[in-house]
Formats: sequence, C-alpha cells, structure tokens
Amino acid sequence: MAASTQSATFAIPAYKTVFLQSCLSANILTFGTYTLKSGRQSPYFFNAGSFHTALLLSAISTAYAHTIVSFLASHPSIPKPDVIFGPAYKGIPLACSTLLELHRLDPQTWSSLSYSFNRKEVKDHGEGGSLVGASLKGKNVLVIDDVITAGTAMKEAINLVAKEGGKIVGFVVALDRVEKMPGPREKDEGFDDGEPRMSAMGQIKREFGVPTASIVTLDDLIAVLRVKGDEGDIKRLEEYRRRYRASD
Repeated sequence: MAASTQSATFAIPAYKTVFLQSCLSANILTFGTYTLKSGRQSPYFFNAGSFHTALLLSAISTAYAHTIVSFLASHPSIPKPDVIFGPAYKGIPLACSTLLELHRLDPQTWSSLSYSFNRKEVKDHGEGGSLVGASLKGKNVLVIDDVITAGTAMKEAINLVAKEGGKIVGFVVALDRVEKMPGPREKDEGFDDGEPRMSAMGQIKREFGVPTASIVTLDDLIAVLRVKGDEGDIKRLEEYRRRYRASD
C-alpha cells in the first residue's frame, strides 16, 4: 500500500489496531456478501461468538477494558459502574472476562466491580429470578454487547435493568457499524428509500439519554485495511458506508 495511507491508522489507539488485527487473523471479521437481520446485503460480517479461545477472549476483553477506561475518562460526569451487565447469550463471557481484565489493569479501582447477566427463562426454583451474578437494585450498570444494528437488544437491556432497579450509565459494544437504522420497507421488500436516519446507538442515546461507546467502528476497520488490506474489500466497504451512513 502507498505510504501516504499508513498515517490513517496513526490516530487510532494501539489497542484498537491490535483488536482489529486479531479479528482479521482469526476470521472473526470476514468479507463477502452477508444478509443481515435488516435485510441488507453487507460486505463484511463480525462474529463475536468466535472469540472462544483463551487468546482471542483475552484480546477482546483487553480491548473492552481499555475502551471502558477511555469512555469514563472522556465522560467525567458518568459515575463509575458497580456492575457490568452482559445480555444473554454472547454478552455473558464478554462481561465476565472484561471484569477480570479491568481488575488486572487497575486492581485498586476495580476490585469491587461485579458482573451480572440475565437468564432467557426465569428460574422458579433454587435462588430463582431472571439474573445470575450481582443484583442490579440501586446499582450503576454498564452494559456490554457485541454489535448493535437495529437496537432491539439495547432496548431489551434497558427495560430489564430498569425492572431490576438498576440505572444504566452506558453501553459499550465491540463494533459500531455506524449505519442508519432500516427503513419501513427494507426488511420485507429490500427497498432502501435513501432517507437519512440515525444509527441504533444514536437513537438509543437520544431516546433514553444513555451514553454509548465502541471498541471500533467501520471507519476504524477501513483505516486499518488501507494499510494492509485488499483493495476490493476496501472499495466495497466504502461504498456500503456511503450508502448506509447514519446521520448522527
């Protein structure tokens, strides 16, 4: 690649670049043609369920931990979370491993941080309830998940945490696709009306007042690929970004 493109990654923190390189080398981020829940044809796909080895789980939990530290530092008005909540199912290992990584980075600050996650079905025996781990009642809760497209999982998490008496202080996801939410005819008819719309994360922030952050965005991915990536993949990603870029 041309040397002029190499500066594109200099503005990206090292942990983001390392995370993306781990995703690419392990085929967690792949390129091709993929049909999303929205009905869109995406030129790339991110599968957080593939972080199942010790090495890869360490890579994503390290990236989450650094993102959370940076997120809180840039939002000093946000209270330090008491609980990291991981929505079932993919959020469960992410919450637990990130908790351990935060403690490894700064034991004094994070020694009392807890994790919690929900059951898909309420347990009616033993300790019962819909949660495993810490109670959310009266707690400041940080939610982490893999990737958000339509925002449905975010809204479910907001309702669940509120029902349990907690307060969500932020959402952190692995990948922000920075694409607009689907139009009314998009999923069933495959028709994109071309109208500007906010992203799911932007909509959540506006509707519920919850700050959001991500380890990386589609912009970060394109910047890394410009240094060492396939030109065809880059062009397809840039075209997808131009077509579906969110207005927020």
